Amino acid sequence: MEASGAQRPQTEALGAAFRNLEDLALGDLAAALVDSQAGALVAMRKALPDLERAIAAALAVLRAPDSRLIYCGAGTSGRVALLDAVELHPTFNWPNERVHVLLAGGVQSLGEAQEGAEDDAAAAARELAALDVSARDVVIGLAASGTTPFVLQAMASARAAGATTIGIANNPGAPLLEAADCPVLLDTGPEALAGSTRLTAGTSQKICLNTFSTAVMMRLGRVYGGHMVDMRATNAKLRKRARAIVADIAGCDEAAARAALEACDQNVKQAILVLKGATPEAAARLLETASGDLRAAVKALEAGAAS
Repeated sequence: MEASGAQRPQTEALGAAFRNLEDLALGDLAAALVDSQAGALVAMRKALPDLERAIAAALAVLRAPDSRLIYCGAGTSGRVALLDAVELHPTFNWPNERVHVLLAGGVQSLGEAQEGAEDDAAAAARELAALDVSARDVVIGLAASGTTPFVLQAMASARAAGATTIGIANNPGAPLLEAADCPVLLDTGPEALAGSTRLTAGTSQKICLNTFSTAVMMRLGRVYGGHMVDMRATNAKLRKRARAIVADIAGCDEAAARAALEACDQNVKQAILVLKGATPEAAARLLETASGDLRAAVKALEAGAAS
């Protein structure tokens, strides 16, 4: 039975301001759709205390070298989650084996919507079991409605296995928020197109995950001085970026940065340490001792030089 107006989730409701948008002049229509999504940032700001708790809880787990980050979602939310997950390796060199995405309907849902897959709770349980989820994992469940069976089962299975769970939803009182250790409500209200959470709700989820993962990676030492020092220089554009990063942090010209990177097999952090006086071999040892944290490695190098 369809929910009554009083019971309908707000992401399914039609706000009075959005009625008959399709009748507007094209410029006004585009402006209204853009303006409607400003609510995503407002909702995100209100959610900051909850997001801070989620980041802190994730960090307590992810500092361990065998820990993992697991995303779970369906439909738009699943695709937003996948986008965040796949960017962790090229941006922060987060190991591929330490990030997984449970997408309702599997990879086929990327190119073709699998609407019924979100109801398959058993599939979520099987996928979590196959990953052997435990206390070494952080599992993020993402669902605008907060009622998606696939995501709710993922939360239940993850919590039962001892994992730290984070639930992100766009409806107050959603079951997903109750099911997670760290609930994050993105209260975006009715959509400009009723029920289409690819708009404001999806935008808020993208902001939320961007903020979450970037803050986590920063705190894990994968950023230095605002630069992506753990990035992988795998093409011409990224090699140019790597030279710029090394030159800026080490205070040298591009030629010196290029030479240091070539001596360190394009490893940005090692190159910076070389330009600060270490040999490539010593730079590698310093980083290993510091668990990859460039800031700690620089301090150790400077302390050694001063002694």
